[in-house]
Amino acid sequence: MQQLLIHMPDTGSSPRPLDSFDKAILRLLQRDNRMPQRAIAETVNLSAAAVQRRIAAMEKSGVIARNVAIVDPDAVGLGVTSIVEVNLVDEKAATVDTAKKLFRDDPDVQQCYYVTGGRSFIMLIVAPDMRGYEAITRRLFAENEAVANYHSYLALNRVKAGMELVIP
Repeated sequence: MQQLLIHMPDTGSSPRPLDSFDKAILRLLQRDNRMPQRAIAETVNLSAAAVQRRIAAMEKSGVIARNVAIVDPDAVGLGVTSIVEVNLVDEKAATVDTAKKLFRDDPDVQQCYYVTGGRSFIMLIVAPDMRGYEAITRRLFAENEAVANYHSYLALNRVKAGMELVIP
């Protein structure tokens, strides 16, 4: 299933304002972004051309950040999912920025959040097996001088996954 992600800019700037038609289009596209534009148009009571213009405008403005395929990790041999808490040795801007870049650029890190509440980062990591997961944690955390400590929570079962946002 493919899905559209909503742009969450980290620059502090806001994406263009969304009207009720934009929101209705986004709700549909998040469920299935391969839905034909004519079917979207019928559902939201606009012309196909108007839907096409709105989607293009939302892509250009960054509201729609990208089109992605949501892949079942088990189906591609990634059977270990872990939620990891990471504490850095300090919260200096250079330390945090270096960690952000490392985690952002690493393909094994599926999601990563810089957080408050006594932790530096919370992230989601997938691996083929425990041996692979150990290699990832050594590379990203145990051998990383900027990491003070980390704690892994291994997922027993994926109850819900996806990125569909509730758009008011």
